[in-house]
Amino acid sequence: MLLRGSGTAGPWGWLTLLLFACAAWASEITFELPDNAKQCFYEEIVQGTKCTLEFQVITGGHYDVDCRLEGPDGAVLYKEMKKQYDSFTFTASRNGTYKFCFSNEFSTFTHKTVYFDFQVGEDPPLFPSENRATALTQMESACVSIHEALKSVIDYQTHFRLREAQGRSRAEDLNKRVAYWSIGEAIILLVVSIGLVFLLKSFFSDKRTTTTRVAS
Repeated sequence: MLLRGSGTAGPWGWLTLLLFACAAWASEITFELPDNAKQCFYEEIVQGTKCTLEFQVITGGHYDVDCRLEGPDGAVLYKEMKKQYDSFTFTASRNGTYKFCFSNEFSTFTHKTVYFDFQVGEDPPLFPSENRATALTQMESACVSIHEALKSVIDYQTHFRLREAQGRSRAEDLNKRVAYWSIGEAIILLVVSIGLVFLLKSFFSDKRTTTTRVAS
């Protein structure tokens, strides 16, 4: 599967392209999407092929991003605004280049980390049925069952890793907010304490001045 990326992500766009160059046959990619940026990817698909696009925002802001999928004729097949995660399945209606884009243009200062899995077609069978005169043996059936179970395990592991990364990001963000709030409270307490000291000193100072005047 050949995936190509383009967009207005600046140096991050080149990083994404490098990731694709290193993993040209991979369908799962995690990339950085800076603020005010848009990143698009392209895929050549044959008519009648079943495809699935699944994405999730792992870190950044409110964990949302705009997603748009277009066909070779420019028709919009899928469009969602400020979505945290979603999955969309479609069957290619014609041959050509399909484009899907992730946009963070609505954010002015928060970059996002986005994961997506774009599956084109279905996995070939473990034991092709061509030139077979007999059904699968018990050993082959067991291998097929194990193969399907392992695929499910891989999918579950991927989703658990994404949830763990998202939860860790939220915990770190909450920890920063608590730390900043604690520092703010400490500064306020310090200012209030100094203010009370000066206020009490002013009371005693006024009393000494009044006593001196009465004695005179």
